[in-house]
Amino acid sequence: MYDKNSAGSIMTIEYVSLKRDWTVAEALDHIKEFGKDKEIIYTCYVESEYKQLLGFVSLRTLVVADKDALINDIMETDLVYFSTSDDKEEVAQAFTRYGYIAIPVVDREHRLCGIITFDDVMDIVEDEATEDIHKMAAINPSEDEYLDQTPWQLAKNRIPWLLILMISATLTSGIITKYNFILSQFLILSSFIPMITDTGGNSGSQSSTVVIRAIATGEIGLRDGVAVIFKEFRVGVICGVVLSAVNFLRLLIFTQADIKISFLVSLTILCTVILSKLMGAILPLFAERINLDPAIMASALITTIIDSVVLVIYFGLASIILGI
Repeated sequence: MYDKNSAGSIMTIEYVSLKRDWTVAEALDHIKEFGKDKEIIYTCYVESEYKQLLGFVSLRTLVVADKDALINDIMETDLVYFSTSDDKEEVAQAFTRYGYIAIPVVDREHRLCGIITFDDVMDIVEDEATEDIHKMAAINPSEDEYLDQTPWQLAKNRIPWLLILMISATLTSGIITKYNFILSQFLILSSFIPMITDTGGNSGSQSSTVVIRAIATGEIGLRDGVAVIFKEFRVGVICGVVLSAVNFLRLLIFTQADIKISFLVSLTILCTVILSKLMGAILPLFAERINLDPAIMASALITTIIDSVVLVIYFGLASIILGI
């Protein structure tokens, strides 16, 4: 028996196998005789006399090839395969990324044990997507259908993360308390806190969502970490400049804020957006590096972390610009 999360647990043995010393005519006769009972015949796998996987040949190739040609001469040897012990999530990623119809599964001796077809992984893809969505919303995943769960079960899956986020948010209130001496002198600064923290949270959530999805589909990996971080930094600079410029003009035209206050808030937004984009890229990659699900670094947690960092930047810049 194979582990329930392994490739071996979802494979089927209903495949067509050929021998490398057969002719095309012999292979076609074999497919006609045994193919009707197989799950897939569009791709046939070539085995050695010891059942070791040597390559594959498509039905199209067989149909157009010379009937006297040997399978060994027309088969493809550059193929993707998985081990029976590989995680089935990795298999699902390969299907979604490369668009395969089937992928062979081998054992430690490289003997062909079965194949995994696209329909075999559809449920896995759906389950993983659902699990990621739940984690990104700070909800513990459940295998049960929504309507089959009681209110208590639903609440139980949500309370742990709500407690974690609530307690971690006390850090934000602690920072505001620490800088009360600034707010007491410039009360207007408190009115900009929601806008600044929301901008930071939204910016970080955008980056983390894109990066998490790219990791889940195999589009990027740890090897791409530097490129991803540098790209998000450039995105942060562009977005930050646009948002801070618009905000500066807005404050000058539509509010009574002093020019120093307008400059302070706009500069904070610029720093906030850049930092948030960087954190939105770095935290999922860090989670992947330490073998955690990157989805836990999604909007809820990112927002909580960014709120605290942004307030430190805000009040730090206020101390410098306002000379407090």
